[in-house]
Amino acid sequence: MLRGRPLRDRLPLPGVPAERRHRGDRLVAAVLVLLLAGVAALYAVQSPAAHTESVTAATAPVPPPPVGPVPAGFTELWRAASPDTPVPLAVGDGVVVAAGSRVSGHDARTGAERWSYSRDLPLCTTGFADGRVLALYRNDEYCSELSTLQPGSGARGPARTLDARPGTRLIGQDPVLATGQDYVETFRSDLVRTAEYGTVRALEEPGSQPRSGCTFRSFAAAEDRAAILERCPGEPSERLTVLRPSGTEGDRPAFDSSSVTGTDGAQVVAASSERVAVLLPGAPRLALYDRSGRSIGEFPVDAGATVAAPSDGVARTSADDRNRYWWTGGATVALDTRSLQPRWSLPGTLGPGTRYRDRLLVPVPGGIADVDPATGVVARTLPVDRGPVTAPVLLAAQGALLVELRGDELVVLGPAG
Repeated sequence: MLRGRPLRDRLPLPGVPAERRHRGDRLVAAVLVLLLAGVAALYAVQSPAAHTESVTAATAPVPPPPVGPVPAGFTELWRAASPDTPVPLAVGDGVVVAAGSRVSGHDARTGAERWSYSRDLPLCTTGFADGRVLALYRNDEYCSELSTLQPGSGARGPARTLDARPGTRLIGQDPVLATGQDYVETFRSDLVRTAEYGTVRALEEPGSQPRSGCTFRSFAAAEDRAAILERCPGEPSERLTVLRPSGTEGDRPAFDSSSVTGTDGAQVVAASSERVAVLLPGAPRLALYDRSGRSIGEFPVDAGATVAAPSDGVARTSADDRNRYWWTGGATVALDTRSLQPRWSLPGTLGPGTRYRDRLLVPVPGGIADVDPATGVVARTLPVDRGPVTAPVLLAAQGALLVELRGDELVVLGPAG
């Protein structure tokens, strides 16, 4: 007996000439080739790569001048519209600009474009995490198409699909938290999703989400923690939930804690590995919660003349190795990095500020305040003419240069003289 196909399948068909059989085989093969070519062409037309324009940098970036002591003044070097960078992206050795459907990397000193990346989809937001620029594009009603780019060259890295909604922000580092009004998700540095919480689009395990119909109001991210302030139907007040991405299994999220706060109108300010800081409504007070969700103290803060809740639910902050700097809407408040307790407050500011060598530079009306980061004492104010400012001024240092995001416009300043 022959092994494999039956003998009748191996013998020539009676009455069919060999030449006709071979012509039929060739015809079938040709049809298969055409079908495969058609499938390949359809994929090429519909794939993201077909609707992408990527121009990488031809040379390595020129490093910005090294940071030194705070100069006598700053002067404008260049500016660009950048409505889709919620924070200034002074990354690698350059500056990243984003608008419409296009992300581009620029020489920090001159503003000359070095690389660009665009798609036929509108940008939802951009960010920076784990050494890569994150560009999130909207596809239909979701912010679903995430591309990663090398900051120095614009070369494309891994991509993935999210279920984020319009208005999302990408915050934190490994994991990154994608925020939203009724849904959040986190993903690792390898872009693998680690947790989903809220109104999950394609729920695999019914009943895996602990609550439904909740509205998420503010967010903060830390090491393996995502703090969310939410308002849920039938509950007497806002709820503070701290998601732990590493403990999540499937659709079932893991939590450090989740409990009602007894307040309405609060906002999450910051999170650390052990604590969460929440601004309470009324007289400005900062409430601290430990890892179990227990309140461990309230601290009055001088929040300045204006206390504003950010529309995207993410507090305007910056950080160095000792402090978190939080802008309340009218003042810059320094919080201890570990305990999150307030250390000092500087009223009358326009943003949180940025570390510049051993000093803190904070935007103020008409200039930049040179501040001692340990005490909040202002040594002097360097004049900067911004004209009328109605939006926060967010600062980042790129070597000796300053990158200011003034609403939708990015302005780069260099040491005067």
